[in-house]
Amino acid sequence: MHEFTYITAFTVGLMGGVHCVGMCGGIVGALSFASKNEKSGVGSPLLTLLLAYNAGRLFSYSIAGGLMGAVGWLVSVWTDIQLIQVLLQVLAGLFMLMMGLYISGWWMGLVKIEKMGAVLWKKIQPLAQTFLPVKNPLQAVALGLLWGWLPCGLVYSVLVWSVSAGSFQQGALLMLSFGLGTLPNLLAMGLFANQLKQFVQKQAVRSLAGGLVILFALWSLFLSVRGLGLLL
Repeated sequence: MHEFTYITAFTVGLMGGVHCVGMCGGIVGALSFASKNEKSGVGSPLLTLLLAYNAGRLFSYSIAGGLMGAVGWLVSVWTDIQLIQVLLQVLAGLFMLMMGLYISGWWMGLVKIEKMGAVLWKKIQPLAQTFLPVKNPLQAVALGLLWGWLPCGLVYSVLVWSVSAGSFQQGALLMLSFGLGTLPNLLAMGLFANQLKQFVQKQAVRSLAGGLVILFALWSLFLSVRGLGLLL
């Protein structure tokens, strides 16, 4: 893994933010509702809640990425390291390509993967609901930790990418980089919900964001396939 990979992950998160606004709009709305009670002394300022929630969410992303990176490391230990890593990079590039098509709205195949993750979410969701409405940063962190496991094709695609990282630390850093990329959109969603929602729903915006992710995917696939050809 190198610095460009982490920058790419950050950019993918930033471009994929148009999807995050739709997926996480509900929780951001709950945090906004809690902040309305600030004057009565019941709630905390909205920005504080948003930062606390996202800190929990990013921690969950990092743990998930680290676990996937560890899986990739175990696989590489048992087999040809270079060949397996390149094959995983090819797989990650394909998922990134699907992610770009998904963000743009041109192909919604990742919805099927989200439905698979819904099995786990059904077990977590009742616990997450106990923290609503959110009234303080501690509750927001706890909710973010749980919400980080929300079924999301965008997140799953980067998790597959994390397998190719080759270690727990690098997988965690890759997912953290991606999570930081999603942060601006979700913070803006909390502070300017209506304006941002209208903006990201425009097909031109979705097409531009998805198109950029597709370009990253094609470049990644080109490098991976070229590396695979050299190995074979």
